[in-house]
Amino acid sequence: MSTPSPSLVVVGDLLLDVDLDGASHRLSPDAPVPVVDVGEEGRRPGGAGLVARLLAHDGHDVTLVTVMADDDAAGRLRETLEGIRLVTGPSTGPTPVKTRVRANGHAIARIDHGCDPVPVPDVTDEMLAALDAADAIIVADYGRGLAANDRLRAHLARLAPNVPIVWDPHPSGTAPVEGVAVVTPNLSEALRLSEVSGAGVPAATAAASELLARWGVGAVLVTLGGDGALLTRGVEATPHVLPAPRVHAPDTCGAGDRLAASLSAALAAGAELTDAAQRAVDDASAFLARGGVGSLDHEPAPVELGGEGVTALRVAHRTREAGGTVVATGGCFDLLHAGHARTLAAARQLGDCLIVCMNSDDSVRRLKGESRPIIGQDDRAELLLALECVDAVLIFDEDTPEAALSRLQPDLWVKGGDYTIEELPESRLLETWGGRTVTVPFHPARSTTRLASALAKVG
Repeated sequence: MSTPSPSLVVVGDLLLDVDLDGASHRLSPDAPVPVVDVGEEGRRPGGAGLVARLLAHDGHDVTLVTVMADDDAAGRLRETLEGIRLVTGPSTGPTPVKTRVRANGHAIARIDHGCDPVPVPDVTDEMLAALDAADAIIVADYGRGLAANDRLRAHLARLAPNVPIVWDPHPSGTAPVEGVAVVTPNLSEALRLSEVSGAGVPAATAAASELLARWGVGAVLVTLGGDGALLTRGVEATPHVLPAPRVHAPDTCGAGDRLAASLSAALAAGAELTDAAQRAVDDASAFLARGGVGSLDHEPAPVELGGEGVTALRVAHRTREAGGTVVATGGCFDLLHAGHARTLAAARQLGDCLIVCMNSDDSVRRLKGESRPIIGQDDRAELLLALECVDAVLIFDEDTPEAALSRLQPDLWVKGGDYTIEELPESRLLETWGGRTVTVPFHPARSTTRLASALAKVG
């Protein structure tokens, strides 16, 4: 008999996000501003609505408790929330609409409507009752007043000792209810809310300590962008840094919502807070690597990880722009060993960057059996990126690297000398864009199979 899915409740303020994407090739004759020829308009829920949609996208049982206006924007917002259980009360103001304008892939403006402060809305008995069925609650406070409602706050305070509550704060919002499990400000929000100045981990540590003492909550998780997050569980406790995989993210919109959603789901499933927080950080990084909020309506793309915060494709593009040679190699890299390190170092010497095309966990399993991989794809990628000779990693889900190579179009494809050119079907693919396949010395005494066998004997 299967275990029922945890019930997750999101409570907070709703926004409508609109994306206008187009091309710009000229300036306006009226002012020195770009003219954007809009080619696509997209709409999605923002605020608490985005958190709920992310959870629903993951397959969770989710209820959204919020207030909604009676206007055209609210109607469009309801369309973006189709399939999500809504428990709503009346709003005291119009639906906030935030329109982002992008030209040639770059944000150039944001236009806000209906975002002025409004009176604190009322909550209904039905809204409060919806909270009682939750295995975990996320409060998405976007400064529109719902989280300041006294009846709602009292109800959350009664639930806090028995239900994990994740509170995502806002500088224009209200303080979290005492006793909630964890509050998740980003560094900028934490500094502003705590009135602490500084930068990086030292400032995050000081801000978290101040907020813990001020709010009386279980923990503060300060997100640090590409540096991960800092978890502080008590005023006297030692803060714990949670690293994030390196990804390139031109648009970080929705990362905080993704983190709060994953954190609450993990806590609802019974995960310990540190483990849940690390999982949330990893999920937020993977979310951004797939394209952030833009990925919600598309199939997952291959995850691209790169040194210094850049993706595999961008590494290749920058190398070509500088007139350099793009080198790629591939494999599973399960149990990284000296033979791998020597092959990778030799490959890197052949050009100006080295991109590793690495089989995903599902791909390895299909190729090598259910007992593999021994090490998961995120850890395998992290180990490869720790090598000085590796500039980026591209994880692919197919059985062969041909689709990944078609995206990268490297100048050289390098394999160990245990292969012949004739045995590598990628050779013919490389030739279609002028690339070449070469081999480097093979080290027969070192292999993953030998290492796995030796470890099994030790165990």
